[in-house]
Amino acid sequence: MSYLNWLDAPTLKTVTCTHTEAEKYVVNHMLTAGNTYEVKNETDEFLFIVDNSGKVGGYYKTYFAD
Repeated sequence: MSYLNWLDAPTLKTVTCTHTEAEKYVVNHMLTAGNTYEVKNETDEFLFIVDNSGKVGGYYKTYFAD
């Protein structure tokens, strides 16, 4: 699946953000704890979701619970 089509792709599942306390990166601008997000693609380490900006972004799985 091409990353250019992820926004229009069907949702694989939904996940809930559990926290935004990142060690290295600022994620609290794009994620809100307690909100549910649509997963568009998934790898072993990352989830690619439609974040608060309305665009697809990649985030570590540690921020989410199924």
